[in-house]
Amino acid sequence: MADGKVDFFNDTGGYGFITTEDSDEDVFFHMEDVGGEDLTEGTEIEFEIEDAPKGPRATNVVRV
Repeated sequence: MADGKVDFFNDTGGYGFITTEDSDEDVFFHMEDVGGEDLTEGTEIEFEIEDAPKGPRATNVVRV
């Protein structure tokens, strides 16, 4: 699993981006891959990265 922090979160759309040292570009996530309460900017998380049509996407997102 990769480690990162929520860099941006859009609570209206339920999506955001994660910064991580494992990737040069931010990783997209959607709340359907998180469950529970909305994430906030700065939250530390662990996740898996999968290749998606629009770029890397975080799956199995877990709060640390």
